[in-house]
Amino acid sequence: MARDTFLPFSPPSIGQEEIDEVTAALRSDWITTGPRTKEFERAFGAYVGAPGGTSLMLNSCTAGLHVALVALGVGPGDEVIVPTLTFAATANVVEHVGARPVLVDVRPDTLCIDPEAVAAAVTPRTKAVMPVHYAGQAADLDPIFALAERHGLHVVEDAAHAIPTTYRGRTVGSRGNFASFSFYATKNLTTAEGGALTGDPELLEKARVIGLHGMSADGWKRFDKSGSWEYDIEMPGFKYNMTDLQAALGLRQLAKLAGFHARRREVAARYGAAFGSDERFEAPVEADYGTSAWHLYVLRLAPLPGLERNAFVDELKRRNIGFSVHYKPLHMMSYYREKYGYRPGEFPVAEDAYRRMLSIPLHPRLTDEDVEDVIGTVKEVAAEHLAGRRGHLLVP
Repeated sequence: MARDTFLPFSPPSIGQEEIDEVTAALRSDWITTGPRTKEFERAFGAYVGAPGGTSLMLNSCTAGLHVALVALGVGPGDEVIVPTLTFAATANVVEHVGARPVLVDVRPDTLCIDPEAVAAAVTPRTKAVMPVHYAGQAADLDPIFALAERHGLHVVEDAAHAIPTTYRGRTVGSRGNFASFSFYATKNLTTAEGGALTGDPELLEKARVIGLHGMSADGWKRFDKSGSWEYDIEMPGFKYNMTDLQAALGLRQLAKLAGFHARRREVAARYGAAFGSDERFEAPVEADYGTSAWHLYVLRLAPLPGLERNAFVDELKRRNIGFSVHYKPLHMMSYYREKYGYRPGEFPVAEDAYRRMLSIPLHPRLTDEDVEDVIGTVKEVAAEHLAGRRGHLLVP
């Protein structure tokens, strides 16, 4: 079977409400950081139950991770423990502050960072741990926080996929440590580009200064009647602020998030019913300690002769089904491999998952017919490959 039209992997869900709000922002006196950004900070902070009921809006999740490390004083000579199965930004920001990212393996069930691997990687130079809530599933945080307390470490959560994710009844982002969220175009809530940081209000205020040139608090108000033209530079900060145009989009997206999430759960449940008992696949499941945001549906091909991931996804694309791969492990990337000398086989769980994984479409715009097209095509391609009717490419 093949669709007549291409099914995108993860398009944004934008309606007239978002268009109207962005248009209103364009017609207002504020298009950069201003009142809509502040409203969005309060609304998102309240949504995740963040300390102080607020958050810090930035231009990306990467920016949030970066300013978090700077605010915590992570720098040259320090080590930060990071899962190898993550997007490059998680480790890149550690490099940006002059510290060393120490890569560790993930759990085979959730593909989140393995707490036992974290414990084994701690040295006197370790300053922080950065668990990633992979695909929307929470990392197992209790043992990580216990370890951090024993060794005096910071925990910075990469929550790019985690809107909304819960862990043992708490929403990710509700603790006092830093958690950084993504509003990229493919995320569960989008501002096109953008992100948010949550954490202890005092730390968050420090991050706010770092994220806008090191300008003193409320420096953005220097053009507003309620503010002052005068400001101080407290440190050489960065240009990471969100604009009111992005916040306008985010406010309307946040109002729709419950509906978006409900549809994601429906689609994930349908996929689970189709793939969960099929021996040709390993379907993702929610850990018993939380609920997933279902940002991604990462299907793993069973280790059977004839099922090779690269050939499989090429055939999906030929049949008009979008896909992605999340992710090629960082220790296999040339920069990290060459700088730190990582070798094949050091992180067997991540490597095995990578060679067999593919992410299939999961977003609120999927119709029931789209979902059945995905299921039918995936199963059909698997049957054909196992029968030897297609050529295969081995993953390097």
